[in-house]
Amino acid sequence: MARRERTRHLIELGGLVQKAGLVELADDDRATLYGAMLDLAAKAREDGNALALWKRRGKRAFDADAEGGKEQFDDG
Repeated sequence: MARRERTRHLIELGGLVQKAGLVELADDDRATLYGAMLDLAAKAREDGNALALWKRRGKRAFDADAEGGKEQFDDG
């Protein structure tokens, strides 16, 4: 049961990478995607506001998507 839940969780996270457009942007190169994620993690550790900013942007994008829009937000 736990293994199935973990698998579902990982699939959902992969879906977010796809939804954000990163797969196409990186030409489906896993090393590029991993490097980008490592940079994001480092930035989040250095900048205490990064996670809160990303959370706001993500919530706004989810809300826009739920309303049928595909708008992406670049500001906090």
